[in-house]
Amino acid sequence: MMKTLLTSAATLALTTGAAFADYKLHVIHINDLHSRIEPVSKYDSTCSAEDNAAGECFGGYARVATKIAELRAELADENVVVLDAGDQYQGSLMYTTYKGDVEIEMMETIGFDAMAVGNHEFDDGPEGLAKLVDGVSFPVISGNLDVSRSNLLNGKVQNHVVLDVGGEKIGIVSALATDTVETSSPGDAVIFQDEIDSLTADVAMLQADGVNKIIALTHVGVNKDMEIAGAVPGLDAVVGGHSHTEFSNTRDGAMAYPTMVGDVPVVQAYAYSKYVGHLVLTFDDEGNVTAATGDTILLDASVGEDPAIVARVAELAGPINEMKTRVVAEASEAIEGGRSVCRAQECPMGNLIADAMLARVADQGVEIAIQNGGGIRASIDAGEVTMGEVLTVLPFQNTLSTFQVPGATIVAALENGASQIADGAGRFAQVAGMTYAFDASKPAGERVSDVMVGGAPIDPDKVYGVVTNNYVRNGGDGYAMFAGDDKQAYDFGPDLADVTAEYLAENGPYQPYVDGRIVAK
Repeated sequence: MMKTLLTSAATLALTTGAAFADYKLHVIHINDLHSRIEPVSKYDSTCSAEDNAAGECFGGYARVATKIAELRAELADENVVVLDAGDQYQGSLMYTTYKGDVEIEMMETIGFDAMAVGNHEFDDGPEGLAKLVDGVSFPVISGNLDVSRSNLLNGKVQNHVVLDVGGEKIGIVSALATDTVETSSPGDAVIFQDEIDSLTADVAMLQADGVNKIIALTHVGVNKDMEIAGAVPGLDAVVGGHSHTEFSNTRDGAMAYPTMVGDVPVVQAYAYSKYVGHLVLTFDDEGNVTAATGDTILLDASVGEDPAIVARVAELAGPINEMKTRVVAEASEAIEGGRSVCRAQECPMGNLIADAMLARVADQGVEIAIQNGGGIRASIDAGEVTMGEVLTVLPFQNTLSTFQVPGATIVAALENGASQIADGAGRFAQVAGMTYAFDASKPAGERVSDVMVGGAPIDPDKVYGVVTNNYVRNGGDGYAMFAGDDKQAYDFGPDLADVTAEYLAENGPYQPYVDGRIVAK
């Protein structure tokens, strides 16, 4: 049954004639927290004492908990569900040190009703996701994953869940981006199905069981969310994650909250614990949405921090504070490493990291450095740079990898990097030792031109020395052309964060820059 959003006149008629049948549901949601257990700065990195003094610290689990508790209290007589659209894992020293224990503890403290599997829940393989599923008391779902062949996950990840909220059945269906096989480490035993096909089947199953209020809780990115909203019959809303998209009715440049695709409202709540989303859905007696309103809520200094969580986080942070607070360098101005920049164009943080990699191995005959934009997770503000800030930018414990490939393979890699710019994919190539141009209006695979190495046109047949991180070298983010044992590769170099910190120190105070090495046509 295709749902229809009533017109203003119809809504008025419903209100005046049959308001008793209305059912209002409050959907409280977060996504892509990425282990930001502690508050973050405006650059999404470690919040310093100066940031705190200036009132420019945001989020952190203590504020997330406060806001969700406040909303639950305000809506005590209403119908409420609290959802997480995935990617609790990976992004700070809390995850690097405790490998999911802290995220699980904090999520249990809040008490979610359901969570979607995010791609980074697989960063430590199926074992990492199994640990999360076993550690929380609420369902962790993803309908397009077939885990029946995994002895670790079989029977643990549900396709969907039906919640009883105020005497009504609320169906929650879910899907995870199919390119997770390239962006994380789910392993060969986890089989991905098409997101739309899977969601369509799960919605139909719920409808056959008499459920007429259905929400898709997804981790596929905003573009796919829009496609899902338009293609899957019977959905009442899409609550998403993965693309870190800002939805707001008050902030310039943000998508409207909600954004309607036909009859279906689509929402996200950015990332990094900075916002909590609050979507209000009104249904008629047939399960049709008659109104969709709400907004994201910024968790700034006006939101108090739960004191018990503050104390617990301080206890957990103790063993890693010395490393986090150690000053390693100085930046003369902020180093831009924002997701929307580094996944679409030359960015200062990409230049820094690629330059640092190339400088470290230049004496080995390496000419080219490539860093995936998705491996860059934050900016760094001006002034003293701590190791904690560097590790927030580069949290994955990737090591330097060197290898040799012909020029034609380099061009293919750059084409891969430019192939999904519109989706904000992490494969965009930040480089050093070379320059290139791209035209995003052309078909994928035909976008890259003017590739130069050391000031000379790239030779498709010449073998070049390349340095990247071990994730990209082994095929991550679509760089399958770099994988394999036939490239004289060495994947066990120093940690990329250490290399970057040392380069910053050697070139301090560091002046961030762009120099036209990547040109958008």
